[in-house]
Amino acid sequence: MKESVKSHITFIIAAGVVRPLMNVLMRKRWEGIEKLPTRGFIAAPNHTTEIDPLVFGHMLYNQKRMPHFLAKAGLFKVPVLRAVLRNTKQIPVERSSSGASRSLQIAKEVVDEGGAIVIYPEGTLTRDPELWPMKGHTGAARMALESGIPVVPMAHWGAHEVFPRYAKRLHLFPRKTSRVMVGAPVDLSAFAGRPLDRVTLTEATNVIMDAITELVATLRGEKPPVVRWDPSAHNQATHGRFVERGGATPRPATRDSGASHENIGDSTE
Repeated sequence: MKESVKSHITFIIAAGVVRPLMNVLMRKRWEGIEKLPTRGFIAAPNHTTEIDPLVFGHMLYNQKRMPHFLAKAGLFKVPVLRAVLRNTKQIPVERSSSGASRSLQIAKEVVDEGGAIVIYPEGTLTRDPELWPMKGHTGAARMALESGIPVVPMAHWGAHEVFPRYAKRLHLFPRKTSRVMVGAPVDLSAFAGRPLDRVTLTEATNVIMDAITELVATLRGEKPPVVRWDPSAHNQATHGRFVERGGATPRPATRDSGASHENIGDSTE
């Protein structure tokens, strides 16, 4: 992979801190890593806990695939952190057209260098009471269809036991195991040549979310919900921190592995 000396050194320093920490926090079991493309790709994982980026960053780095996350633009204004993010080509998410153009340019550079762009299609930690993947946003599908970058679905299960969603402390004992499963690149050929309108992006996102959900179901040994959780249907915000009040809203008990859902938006946490 082509990368600058500054980027290489920064990744080595970051990995020197993160990898020993992750090895102490939990055991790891990685499956399907042979399915990672030899060229650059979009990694599309599920999102259950704030330490997800460390879980997937650890796995990708160990496969010599430099992880590049879509990060809030405001983080690039924080001293020290700003230098780390820029040196390792993390990608700022900005609303302006000029900012979006710059983000896309960085993404293309990452792919050309053989790196992995990590996009959480759910956009934020899942609101699903049982931590199943919820309704997704269309950012990953849009980038893939615009650029031809392959999308690799990924799933993990177990890290949420170490640091539960919105928790204030780690749960180290008994020692937990974090499992990561990598799936084959999602086949989006059916959408080639179609206009990138809401219908196309929604359908493509459903295909991506179905692939992620199938991996999660395999790791959990359970069937996923018939209908994916939709925050707007439960009067929940689709971005930012969410705190359950008065207990979680129950979902129907019936489950099926072939669920699909409607999906709009393109933001990530």
